[in-house]
Amino acid sequence: MIRFENVRKNFGDTEVIKGLNLEINDNELVVLIGPSGCGKTTSLKMINRLIEPTSGKIYINDQDALKLSPIELRRNIGYVIQQIGLFPHMTVGENIGLVPTLKSWPKDKRDKRTKELLELVSMPPDDYMDRYPSELSGGQQQRIGVARALATNPDVILMDEPFSALDPITRRQLQDELFNIQEELKKTIVFVTHDMNEALKLGDRICIMRDGQVLQFDTPENLLRHPDHGFVETFIGKDRIWQKPEYVRVEDIMIHNPIKAIPKRTLTQAMEIMSGSGVDSLMVVDEKDKLLGIATAGDIRDKWDKAKRLDQVYKRDVLSVHPGDSIVDVLKMMAQNDIGYIPVSDDEGTLKGLITRSSLVKVLGEKYLG
Repeated sequence: MIRFENVRKNFGDTEVIKGLNLEINDNELVVLIGPSGCGKTTSLKMINRLIEPTSGKIYINDQDALKLSPIELRRNIGYVIQQIGLFPHMTVGENIGLVPTLKSWPKDKRDKRTKELLELVSMPPDDYMDRYPSELSGGQQQRIGVARALATNPDVILMDEPFSALDPITRRQLQDELFNIQEELKKTIVFVTHDMNEALKLGDRICIMRDGQVLQFDTPENLLRHPDHGFVETFIGKDRIWQKPEYVRVEDIMIHNPIKAIPKRTLTQAMEIMSGSGVDSLMVVDEKDKLLGIATAGDIRDKWDKAKRLDQVYKRDVLSVHPGDSIVDVLKMMAQNDIGYIPVSDDEGTLKGLITRSSLVKVLGEKYLG
């Protein structure tokens, strides 16, 4: 875990970090983002003491980083930067094996680790081990930079806008590569970027900064759904959640007051309720609003001569979804089961709303087509 405790940083008379308090959990990828000059890169560099804080404490795995040898600290923290920083006179293998060499690893152990890492970043060792950086594309060089950061299997990796100089296609590929590596290795990664799309794609949590302070530190989903500062909402983009359908939840789009009736209602009463509300189905609930099933106008007409009350007609064991479910999953469920509506209920089975095909079209149309 990385912990900032009331960290401040001055450059001359200018205070660029203003009492930073932040906790980054083990095995978590945290993104620092904000406008230029907000302090995100300064915060990152204070972790491995490339920049020394003016005051405050920074702990790494409960050790005070300011009391550790800066050289040993940096050798135990992976570091990837935008400029890549490969040594041009060294081969790919030598670049990856640099820190293991400084830590006196034997050659066979270094070579084995280098080959493992080249495989991890999708660069076959036999093809790339003995090449020089000048023989690689920008994307390939950045992959080597990531591999080098992982060389001694550090718990913590710092990444300072590592992909920002790459073309969009290569950048997306490396974002996917990093995501896959993190899924496999579960490192503690602090990642600086100025690109909100990149932050949302990679971060377990995102720290939005401005003027040396944290405005909101939260999951991507909560930032999109519940920005707690006007600047955060503006910085993210007010309608960005609608560009990320995986973050849209049932509760964002459901009908909150579906038409309902208890099973004791007669069929005539049920038809009147539907007619008066302009719907062709009823949510059937008990006296405490627990969802029991659904009755449609078609169900009632089919049994008009054989039944008197809803409890003889309505469908039991209907599919339902939770308010927190992704709308993407609901759309799949509706398509797979060829249904036009799904009731929404909470963990106790209480009816909370209704998703219909027509309501989806209406709300999504308003958001996307305006």
